[in-house]
Amino acid sequence: MMNTQNNFIDNLIGNFDQALKTLSPGAVSASRPNPSSSADEHELSQNEQKHSAGLMRINHTGEVCAQALYQGQALTAKLPEVREQMEEAAAEECDHLSWCEDRLLELNNRPSIFNPLWYAMSFGIGATAGLIGDRWSLGFVAETEHQVCEHLKEHLQKLPEQDEKSKAILEQMLVDEGQHATMAEQAGAADLPQTLKQSMTAMSHVMKSTTYRI
Repeated sequence: MMNTQNNFIDNLIGNFDQALKTLSPGAVSASRPNPSSSADEHELSQNEQKHSAGLMRINHTGEVCAQALYQGQALTAKLPEVREQMEEAAAEECDHLSWCEDRLLELNNRPSIFNPLWYAMSFGIGATAGLIGDRWSLGFVAETEHQVCEHLKEHLQKLPEQDEKSKAILEQMLVDEGQHATMAEQAGAADLPQTLKQSMTAMSHVMKSTTYRI
């Protein structure tokens, strides 16, 4: 019993450390090369640069939420293999977080000031989903990733045509997020109720509309 409590406390401390890294600019490093490094840099007008930055800020916040979601689920997941899958997915999301942050700096902009709020909310949702059960936790991952893929496709259409660097990042993110959804489904994800899916979509709209500007 004592070992279980100690492990939980250790995991909690580890999650707190990860939260600090996620929310501190420059604290997270990517394990893979930035896809934008091989893309051409084209000059953007002031309005185009501002628009690209707004979209990339949304994607950066989305990765902050993904980190929190996976960390919360890993903390409360019951099966070791599910916990390992959550931790592996979180590591890949670190790449996305770093890439988006780098692009924001290149666009002379910064992450959203609301990121700590979104992190706390997402961590709570992830931990709650893990407590309910691994199948539902995986179902939440699958639906989240499907919705992320849809908004990435939308952003790829909305980015200025000449912003090849941002597009290169989002294209790789789209591949990775699709793989995360497939992973969750193959691991036995439950199909979430339609009302919950709609609530997740509504929450996503609120996040995107506020984060685009601030």
